[in-house]
This record gives sequence, C-alpha cells and structure tokens, in this order.
Amino acid sequence: MNRLLEDINRQFGFIDLFSGAGGMSTGFLRHGAFRPLFAVDVQAGKPSSGHGSLECNATYEANIGIPVREADLSMYEPEELLNDARIRTGELDVLISCAPCTGFSRTLGRNHLEDDPRNHLVERTGYFVECLRPKILIMENVRELVHGNFSIHAENLRRHLNRIGYSFHASVHVLTEFGLPQTRERAIIIATRDGLPIHTLGELWQGHCVPRAATTVRHAISHLPAVSAGQVHPSDPMHVSPSFSREDSLGRLKAIPHDGGSWADILGLPEADRLLTPRMKQYAEQGDMGSHPDVYGRLWWDRPCVTIKRECSHVGNGRYSHPVQDRLCTVRELALLNGFPKNYVFKGSLSNRYRQIGDAVPPLVSFQIAHLCNWMLTGEKPSLSDALLEGTSVEGVEVMRAPIRRELFPEAGCTA
Repeated sequence: MNRLLEDINRQFGFIDLFSGAGGMSTGFLRHGAFRPLFAVDVQAGKPSSGHGSLECNATYEANIGIPVREADLSMYEPEELLNDARIRTGELDVLISCAPCTGFSRTLGRNHLEDDPRNHLVERTGYFVECLRPKILIMENVRELVHGNFSIHAENLRRHLNRIGYSFHASVHVLTEFGLPQTRERAIIIATRDGLPIHTLGELWQGHCVPRAATTVRHAISHLPAVSAGQVHPSDPMHVSPSFSREDSLGRLKAIPHDGGSWADILGLPEADRLLTPRMKQYAEQGDMGSHPDVYGRLWWDRPCVTIKRECSHVGNGRYSHPVQDRLCTVRELALLNGFPKNYVFKGSLSNRYRQIGDAVPPLVSFQIAHLCNWMLTGEKPSLSDALLEGTSVEGVEVMRAPIRRELFPEAGCTA
C-alpha cells in the first residue's frame, strides 16, 4: 500500500539542456507533476561573446530554484551529465533540449546558404537521449528546423532515435493558435520510448480556440501603468525600458503615428529630412523597403505582437515600440507578450534581460506541453482549461468551440 501511495504522489523528473532563462522549465515546474533535476546552459549571447555573457543562469535559478551547470553542450559529455545530475540511465522521465535556433532562422540571410556549426547540436541531442534513455524528449525550435535548407539535422536526429527504439513526431505551429499574443512560428519535436503514445498540441486544442481579442497586444499589456523611457516602475522592477541616448532617436519615435505606425509614415512630413537616417532615405529612394519599415515600428493594439527576437532591446531593431507611449516596450511588457507569468523575474543587464526573453520558449505554451507529457506518462487526458497558465494573458480566457481547425494567424483563432 505504501509503495502504491509513493507511485501516486511521485513527481516526474526533468532535465533541461540549453535551459536559458527557464521558459520551458517554467511550464513544467508550474504544472505541479514535474520537478527539475538538472539544467545546463553555456549562457553565451552570441558566438563572439564569452561564456556567461548572457547571464541567463541567474534568471533560471531565481525562478526555477536550482543552480545551472555552465557548460558548452558541444563538448559536455552525456556521461558527465549522468554523474553531475546523479541519476542512472533509464531513470529520467523528460529530457528537454531546445538547441540554439539562430543558425536555422530564415531572418538571417547567410542561413539560406551556410550551415551554422551550432545546428549540429540538434543531432548531438540524440547522444544524450541514447545515454540517459528518458521516457520523453521535447525539443522546440524555429520552423526551419523541420522545413528549412538544413532540416537534415532534424532528420538525422529522427533516424538516430528511431534506431534506438523511440517514436518521433515533428510539427510546426504559429503559437497564436494556442493563445500566445504573438505571431511566433515554431517547430515542436516529441519523441517517446517503451511504446508511450505521442500526444500533440493539436490534439489538446482539437475543436477549440481562444477568442481573437485574447491574443492581442491590448489584451496582454494595456493594463500596465504608463512609464517613461528609462523609468523603473516602483511596484515592478521589470517594468522598465532603456532611456534614449540620442535626442534624434526620441524625436523620430515621437513623429511615428500611434498604433502600428512606422518610420515610413514620416516620409511625407516637412521634418522628414531631419528625422530619417541615411539608410532610411536610401531605402525610400530605392522604393523597396522590404521589412525595413518595422525598424522603429510601433506595435498594433489589436493584433498579436510580431515575433520577439533576441535583439529586441532597441527601437531600431524591429517593431518593438509601444503602441502609444514614446519608448521601447518594457521588459515586463515583452515578457507578457512572450507568455511569461506576470511575476517572473529576470536577472542581468537590461539588454540581457531582453535577450533572455527573445530566446525563450513561451511558458504559456510550455505549460501546455507539460500537460501533454503528463498525459503521455499517466494516460489521463488533461482538460484544456487546466492547461491555461495562471498569470499570463490566457488566464481567465473563455475557450471557444472552433468549427474548423486552422493553422495560421490571422485565419487561426475564433472570429469572436
């Protein structure tokens, strides 16, 4: 009888490789049926920066409650992990491995021609799986992981896992369809051993959706108090954005129309010559601005946020400015737009806090993935309403019946 009670009350253990700021781990920790055993991250902001430069391990520890092993997973051996985590082969329930996505992303032109060395970390995950033998592997990355020029890495991982007895499933989703107030398109890979079934987010949401109004910038952040650029709100240290070091940058943003405006809207103004940068003038003369108008762009109130990327810490890096206030969105605002709970704490420099958000798996979605893993491990299908993470923009949202399952926003979601 005591053994039966132990099995009922047992928490499933998980290990997080490339743990970052804890976006994936947060979903599992807050589910309640999972406990973190170990985490590893080299915390490098980019290849040219040194180990520890991203400062994400302090953020992980502050929110998840365990220290992170700083190690380069291209050299850190699976056998070392077994020893460091003090587990034996076959004991682990869930292995999370969200390798860097920068080398796959289509937004970087060189990725269409050159295979970034970091992409091989996807295949290296297979050796950790073979050594640890977890019941479930979870991987999240950009869509190009499975549909891009270098999808061979995901295919090689699939072959490796199939060879050692794992089932494998890959899918691509715009995460707005799961309630995230952001048009973030991501690939999700799930692999299981011992005949465990694979359940997907599509199954969890089958026939249901969130109202479109619940996936907007307005719904996610309009309740936050106004702050000026560089001002820290006294009740929330995360509600802060950078100050402007140049008056011309502030003047440029002030001239951009509210609610979705961009620098392209300045072109017809009398002061355009003073406000536009030489590069903006060059694009305007060529008449081919591509995605460049997003630079200094304001978010729209009644649309989802654009994809939040790593370098979201400056108004000149993309459409990350507040819809009506003359500043970059604060750390708290972008965190909410990327599905972090309202009480999440970020550590490190201000620019690193932004980078940690852009790199992260949205906890709003990882919480749902944790429900899938619990479903696979216990056989008990979760209630969709239970899979909506408290403290995020989906808290209290009324899930609706969807007549047709749709994949891409704006077609995804309910019309209500």
